[in-house]
Amino acid sequence: MLVPNPHGKRLPFLALLAVTMLSCAPQAEDDAALEARARAIHERVLTLDTHVDINPANFTPEQSYATRLPTQVNVPKMEEGGLDAVFLVVFVGQTPDLTSVGFAEATAQALTKFEAIHRLTNELAPDRIQLARTAADTRRIYASGKKVALIGVENGYQLGEDLDNVRRFAELGARYLSLAHNGHSQLSDSNTGERDGVWLHNGLSPLGRQVIGELNKWGIMVDISHPSKQSMMQTLEITQAPLIASHSAVRALCDHSRNLDDEQLQGLKANGGVVQVVAFNSYVKCQSDSPERQEALSALRSEFGLGEGRGAFRALGEERRAAFQERMAALNEAFPAPPRATVQEYVDHIDYAVKLIGIDHVGISSDFDGGGGVEGWSDATETFNVTLELVKRGYTEAQIAQLWSGNLLRVMEETEQVGARLRGEAGS
Repeated sequence: MLVPNPHGKRLPFLALLAVTMLSCAPQAEDDAALEARARAIHERVLTLDTHVDINPANFTPEQSYATRLPTQVNVPKMEEGGLDAVFLVVFVGQTPDLTSVGFAEATAQALTKFEAIHRLTNELAPDRIQLARTAADTRRIYASGKKVALIGVENGYQLGEDLDNVRRFAELGARYLSLAHNGHSQLSDSNTGERDGVWLHNGLSPLGRQVIGELNKWGIMVDISHPSKQSMMQTLEITQAPLIASHSAVRALCDHSRNLDDEQLQGLKANGGVVQVVAFNSYVKCQSDSPERQEALSALRSEFGLGEGRGAFRALGEERRAAFQERMAALNEAFPAPPRATVQEYVDHIDYAVKLIGIDHVGISSDFDGGGGVEGWSDATETFNVTLELVKRGYTEAQIAQLWSGNLLRVMEETEQVGARLRGEAGS
């Protein structure tokens, strides 16, 4: 086969192929060089994910987080993917009625999760992962070559009505706490009030306001990811320390009540806080299921007695969970879900937040093992892909270091300093 060249001569096909390959070679080299540069940056920066859910059953000698479990995050997957630090989350769901019996049970469940995390760092893998209680601890442990575990508390329901539980949780290692989850707590309204227009406190309860003061005092960051917008705006008025959104995305790009609108993002900036943009498919990319899929999902969840939140699924028991997952697989085959959000669409949310409120107020989170994950960052082993996408978009190494951990650790340090001052400790 002969083809014309730019000078009017005819070249054999193989010769043309060689020319084409040579002309493409510089681009291939550029891509390879970019990836190599991204990998070097990924190895040098401290990568920190602020929201990873856990099951205490995976923190035992028989079923250990130190082994390669099917969870999205565990120590081997952190090591493989270059994920250096994670906030392991003490999450407890709640009953609709806010009673002393429910509070006591929730506190007990929370203590079980604290114990599980301590077991990991003290007994199961102390040579590979260590618990950090301060920002300085985080940097020191990272420098030693070990992975870092930190503790976040999701849902202030677990505190009950006992303010002393704030101090108790702080002593166990809690370094952030959200006042509500999916459903109004005794402390705060939830974002879920938008769904039905029913509110309990119109923001914070009187007890919730007291809890914010205690969180400030004990150096625990206040997390506004699940509470309502009104609750967040009221929290901004009374907190003495910067706030965090441990796992929320941008509402301008996906209109979901779990995401933050521009006013909330600007409020975080003015407060000196940080939004940890979350790689949660339905918060990154708002898209509707087909009517047929919606109907099938509703029927399936009703059949298994599943309401809102993760707690209901976990309460099914192993056999019922397996049956649900089998039926869910069949449903997905019959009525396919919309395409998952990609890591590129996820970083679009980071870009938006950076342009709106500045590089100093944006971070990264996954919500792995709590529903999180997008195409390209589906578990800890794929963590590099986030760094690669940031490099492709022109972020510098210093900026990437801020996004991955620098901004969050700065807020953590400032919160520690506020706590020391409020407790009247010397040198604060």
